[in-house]
Amino acid sequence: MKKVQSLLVLLYIVLSPQYGAAQTASTLFLKLTELFPKAEITLIDNLEGYSESYQLILEEPLDHLNPQKGTFKHYIYLSHLDFNKPMVIETHGYNTGNIKSEVSKLLNANQVAVEYRFYGKSRPEPIQWEYLTNDQAVEDYHDIVSKLKHLYSGKWISTGISKGGETALIYKSKYPNDVDVAMPYVAPLINTQEDPRTIEHTRTVGTPECREKIKAFQRAVLENREAVLKEFTQYAVAKKMTFTEVSFNEALEYAVLEFPFSFWQWGGKCDAIPPVTASAKELFEYLDNIVGVRTYNDKMYFNYLPSYYQHLTELGYYGFDLSPVADLLQIVRSSSNDRFAPKGVVIKYNPKYIKKVRKYVENKGDKILYIYGGYDTWYSCSPTPDPKLDALKMVLPTGSHSTRVKDFPEKDQQLIMKTLSKWLEIENL
Repeated sequence: MKKVQSLLVLLYIVLSPQYGAAQTASTLFLKLTELFPKAEITLIDNLEGYSESYQLILEEPLDHLNPQKGTFKHYIYLSHLDFNKPMVIETHGYNTGNIKSEVSKLLNANQVAVEYRFYGKSRPEPIQWEYLTNDQAVEDYHDIVSKLKHLYSGKWISTGISKGGETALIYKSKYPNDVDVAMPYVAPLINTQEDPRTIEHTRTVGTPECREKIKAFQRAVLENREAVLKEFTQYAVAKKMTFTEVSFNEALEYAVLEFPFSFWQWGGKCDAIPPVTASAKELFEYLDNIVGVRTYNDKMYFNYLPSYYQHLTELGYYGFDLSPVADLLQIVRSSSNDRFAPKGVVIKYNPKYIKKVRKYVENKGDKILYIYGGYDTWYSCSPTPDPKLDALKMVLPTGSHSTRVKDFPEKDQQLIMKTLSKWLEIENL
């Protein structure tokens, strides 16, 4: 039977319109079907530099400790270059497609991009929330890596951005030997359900003049509430967005409260903040440019439910600073993000989970290369590795949440590449 299955797979590859001239295509495909016998495996378009790429839809256990509980469809994307070259696993924190990471480009490496369980296409309906835990996700990665190591003999590197970078650190703390190097980008390790360090950051970063300008802008938006709401509703109609879960008025208040966090997170420019005399259109457009009011529409509200659940149960999050506009708020009374958590679901925060991860990476986390932007609000929650560790934390002083290796000065880029070269035992990176 297995021989017949293999012949059918080979026939599928040969007849596929995407089948190229690469002689290894059928070999890799067959090997993948042996490693993941229950998966749906589809040949997809290559990213730049790869010889073949596949989408794998895995039958992932809901509960790795009790596989009989059932499965969900888990999407991952494999981009192949050479069985002997390094392999990068990108632990995306949310949904993903087949996107080439900066680490894969820097190392000229194979790549497997893994969508986080219960996000994007990997989201079952209804969600069984008790299985949306970081430990279950880590078991997803461990199983994928353990199987792919039968094919890829080079060094392994984990990476991820923001929540994905945090996931890479969690994974490293649980299975330190699965990868040789971890390279998280702008990854927070948050201490509490509302970590006060984020508010302290927005109150101290930049210049006093810039921070006052931010407060003045927040107040100007709410002092012109009716006119700004008119712009908001016109925007929603044009974009075909609905705001029934979070009303326009409530969404506007949350966007205003979010503004300082997002301004520093994404590298806002003080000179670009509109004056308090700006028109309602100008105020709304700048608020949208920095915060993205679409975040509060019904579709995004639904998409982000898993994220809020995870932040409020295990990862921790940030709270809003109401003080600059407290007298202008009509709806929002709490500093918490729990307004956006799934309804009818028990939310109980475990303060010990991330503290245990932090303890590991700060005291035992060798061969971890951290990338941060100094202005990024999440930088305030970054781990501080013990100087005795063989680790490297790189901070671009005025960088944002979009900081990447390419943004650093040439001298710093050379240090990063030299460190990776040493850890991965690869010359001339």
